[in-house]
Amino acid sequence: MLGINEITLLVKRAAHDAGFDLAGIAPVRDFDELAYFPQWIAHGHAGEMKYLEARDEAGRLKRESLRVAAPWAESVIVCAINYNTAQPYSTQVHDPGHGWISRYAWGNDDYHEAVLRKLREVEKQLAARVAPPAPGTDPLASRNTDHDRTDGLRSLGRRARTPVDPSRKRDLPVTAGETPALRTWCYVDTGPVVERVYAKYAGVGWIGKNTCVLNQKLGSWLFLGVILTSLELVPDLPAPDRCGTCTRCLDACPTNAFLGPYHLDANKCISYLTIEKRGSIAEELRDGMGRHLFGCDICQDVCPWNRRAPATQAAEFQAREGLVNPALEWVAEMKSEEFREKFRGSPVRRAKLSGLRRNAVIAMGNSGNREHVPTLEKLRADEDAVIADSAAWALKKLHSL
Repeated sequence: MLGINEITLLVKRAAHDAGFDLAGIAPVRDFDELAYFPQWIAHGHAGEMKYLEARDEAGRLKRESLRVAAPWAESVIVCAINYNTAQPYSTQVHDPGHGWISRYAWGNDDYHEAVLRKLREVEKQLAARVAPPAPGTDPLASRNTDHDRTDGLRSLGRRARTPVDPSRKRDLPVTAGETPALRTWCYVDTGPVVERVYAKYAGVGWIGKNTCVLNQKLGSWLFLGVILTSLELVPDLPAPDRCGTCTRCLDACPTNAFLGPYHLDANKCISYLTIEKRGSIAEELRDGMGRHLFGCDICQDVCPWNRRAPATQAAEFQAREGLVNPALEWVAEMKSEEFREKFRGSPVRRAKLSGLRRNAVIAMGNSGNREHVPTLEKLRADEDAVIADSAAWALKKLHSL
């Protein structure tokens, strides 16, 4: 029978073999950072993201504590993979005819599925060694699987986190007399767990002042995945905060979304506005959105820890053609069929066509490029009232130049 130390090493080796760059173990505790979550919700800083307010039958916020959502869990396995690519940052793109899609949404493969596949490999290795299957069988094949359709948001863990993805719940009995029954749940942005907090206590990285997880070697371009387990594994030491006195991320935010270090008001965050916000966007926030079409990377682009962040070689995270800086007019006039085809399997679908077009129209108003005027004149009569309103605003702004 494997000891806990051996199982812990097995988990980390399995994570590396599956393609993760980092892996660590955090104990299940009610950490101080989690105590801030209920206050953040109570003050309305989650905006319209009601799924973050999910509660149990007793009325307790599920994300407030794993003791609420998974009272059986003893450890959290946190895995991270670098998604940085050898492409320019948003702060380096100045073409007024083009917009910006957040770095994490460029990939050839939906990152949720890509990371979840890797987590399942780790889970499978763990199950095979701790709960050996009968010869010729898959240790996970006959187990119950639930689907948690809770929406995830990339931007409040690395700031914004997007689309829906199933979670996996596994109950794996072990031969009597060997070890307690093994139970595991896998999540990629969809579970009732604040991943960045557990990433800190797993030693994967510290929580930066911009609320992103930062690793001193890889920077903040990290996709996170977690496996909750009933095993009490050997925890890693928490990652020390290395932000120091730097406030570049806070100072660079165009919409002043940060209430202070480590405190984000999603209502003002460009990632939230361009992805999660439905309908019209408040006029006082439109100027600050610049030419962002989906998400925002500014507070990561300016971070000194990302200056030497290595580029990933993973094929699934390489940029799709035309997605780094798409033409604004093309996006603003996009039709449903083209949207479905171009963004199939992409997080960009999270914004929906109406939201993406709205963002493109606002971006045209912020571009300073009067060549957009004829298109905006046409869009001012668009059947979508939000598009029409945004076009009228954009025209007024361009005519004022």
